[in-house]
Amino acid sequence: MPLEFISVTEARELIRKHVIPLIPAKVALIDAVGLVLSEDIYSKTDVPPFNQSSMDGYAVNFDSWIYLGKLKIEGEVPAGTSENKSLEVQNAVRIFTGAPVPDGADTVVMQEKVTLSAGSLIIEDENLVKGMNFRVKGSEITAGALALEKDTVMSPAAIGYLAGVGIKDINVYPAPSVSIILTGDELQNPGETLEHGQVYESNSFALNAALKQTGISKIQFFRSQDNLETLTGIIAEALYKSDVVLLTGGVSVGDYDFVVRAATANGIEQVFHKIRQKPGKPLYFGKKGRQIIFGLPGNPASVLNCFYEYVLPALGQMSGRKTLLKSLNVLLKTALKKPAGLTQFLKGYYDGNSVIDLKAPESFRLSSFAKANCIIKMEEGKTEFAENELIEIHLLPEYYG
Repeated sequence: MPLEFISVTEARELIRKHVIPLIPAKVALIDAVGLVLSEDIYSKTDVPPFNQSSMDGYAVNFDSWIYLGKLKIEGEVPAGTSENKSLEVQNAVRIFTGAPVPDGADTVVMQEKVTLSAGSLIIEDENLVKGMNFRVKGSEITAGALALEKDTVMSPAAIGYLAGVGIKDINVYPAPSVSIILTGDELQNPGETLEHGQVYESNSFALNAALKQTGISKIQFFRSQDNLETLTGIIAEALYKSDVVLLTGGVSVGDYDFVVRAATANGIEQVFHKIRQKPGKPLYFGKKGRQIIFGLPGNPASVLNCFYEYVLPALGQMSGRKTLLKSLNVLLKTALKKPAGLTQFLKGYYDGNSVIDLKAPESFRLSSFAKANCIIKMEEGKTEFAENELIEIHLLPEYYG
């Protein structure tokens, strides 16, 4: 294979080296799901902010109950009250979940474990110990303490936790905005009538879904004729609007493949073009400041393969996430062979124990990809992989929508 082709490992390292995280931005906490903290967050309050009951029941002083045997019920404390009560040692107070425990009380007994007799409380809980059902002020976190560290991914639980410590806005690495440019005069929209020589365009649908699955929603679409001047102008517009530009098709070396020249005309620095891999040999990667551009092959299976193996990690790095496909070494069900001198990726199905090749490896075929849950990586240095041999697979992201 010609020397200008680089290895899969080299391509990944070049992407890692050249991708720069986006500038952090302040967002409302409620809108931060899936984003990554760009700074440490400290609690604004004690949690809980007062001694708090974790049950509906009665607040008591444990030692007084042990000594007296029964206690007089005096008042109640509902959740949300602003009154700061104090408890006389001979008394108990009716209390509800989440309510502040009165000063002097140190234990809450469940309402199911008591009997009421002539205004007195008789406790019938042989397992009751001091401090039961009693949340001490600041027992989860104290004011000023570190709540979440930088680089934490904002999950629903993380968002709820920060809300609970008084945080309203946070600084995060934003999700990148993406432009998808479709090239190819032969492309027709799904649902329209195909003329002779046309094919239905599917790459924008696959890429749009893959991007949304990673939490990216700012996506724009462009169509370009197989014309250098037109494509150059569209790339310029896409660069003006987006952090990332993805092109499909026109990245090879044919007479109508203009991506590389159009990118150069827009001041994009080429980092690499062409990888020793199958599918997706002509993959292009360039940058302009913090912006990055990928020229993906036009064939649908190549597009998705290159997205998962190269674009996805780059998007993750831009947004502060380690967004990589999970890699496993698993047993291969049937023997495989490949040409020498390149890495080959196949669509596979992993059953939790072993992996099987789903066949139909051609780059234009998505039927097997539609059934795949992993990508099989056949490393460059080998040509044969035996049945029951360990082989590397990359698990595809699961869809929970």
